[in-house]
Amino acid sequence: MKKSIFLVLISYFLISTSSYGQEGLPVYFDYLADNYYLVHPSMAGIGLGGKIRLTARKQWFNVDEAPSLQTLNAHYRIGDSRSGVGAILFNDANGYHSQTGLKLTYAHHLPMGGDIRILNQLSFGLSSGFILSSLDETEFRSVIPDPIITGTKNSVGYFNVDLGMSYSYMEFYAHATVLNVLGSGRDLYSAIEFDNLRRYLFSVGYIFGRSEWRVEPSVLFQLTEFTEEETVDINAKVYKDVSFGTVWAGLSYRRSFDGAQYQANGTFGEQRLQLFTPIVGVNYKRFLFSYNYSYQSGDIRFDNGGFHQITLGYDFGPERENRFDCFCPAANY
Repeated sequence: MKKSIFLVLISYFLISTSSYGQEGLPVYFDYLADNYYLVHPSMAGIGLGGKIRLTARKQWFNVDEAPSLQTLNAHYRIGDSRSGVGAILFNDANGYHSQTGLKLTYAHHLPMGGDIRILNQLSFGLSSGFILSSLDETEFRSVIPDPIITGTKNSVGYFNVDLGMSYSYMEFYAHATVLNVLGSGRDLYSAIEFDNLRRYLFSVGYIFGRSEWRVEPSVLFQLTEFTEEETVDINAKVYKDVSFGTVWAGLSYRRSFDGAQYQANGTFGEQRLQLFTPIVGVNYKRFLFSYNYSYQSGDIRFDNGGFHQITLGYDFGPERENRFDCFCPAANY
């Protein structure tokens, strides 16, 4: 019985984590730290100036070879033009599998109104990236020789493309993005070959309030084409202006529309991915710091520990007075 529960747990863990984390840059919750460019290429150079964001994510500190992710990205508007550029560097490790990637982005922004103080903008973005995916089999051991296991470190590189579109109107924003558009296959595994997982992202949000207190609800929906997995993030953030800048906090709830069946103590059940992620942050002058912690609920879990993530940021460019007459952190620096 314990063996069957363990097998189901492992399969559920692979479905809920690896499918999102091992085919290109995974989508976690760092976008909530004013880091939408990380998942939407159309956000490159969205405002006047630029941003740098560094993130580090670690899962289950007491588990060997636990998943970890580091990203570094920067993007900015080219002078007073309508063009934005950006770059993303990431390293994603999960057990014996790892991937390192670089994405370069070009975005074009079309103002939709005549008043430059009114944020009314349609944006398009294209990212082209190279990913090096590796599988380390040097520590694999088998009593009976297995021809599938090479005993070496196998690596393969491939290109892919992301496409995105965004619309911003004052405190309202909406994004639509397709990740891994090419769907090109990898030749990494000698027994099973998977196509790249093309993913579709849709998000929408609005910031209420013009006083020192503001509230931002938002939703992000993900669909993975190959596995037909669907998840939704329901988010809420609260901002408070203080003497040195802005402090903020929020909560995100991620839920999968599909579940995995399991058997325990003679009964059958179904469990869906559920992640609760509180996030806190502070903006001090041009600097940003945020921390989030994700906890997976349910009867079957790989470990009781959670997922920790830290984001450091810096905004550069012109002086930080608002370009638009709105509270829109993504566009105003």
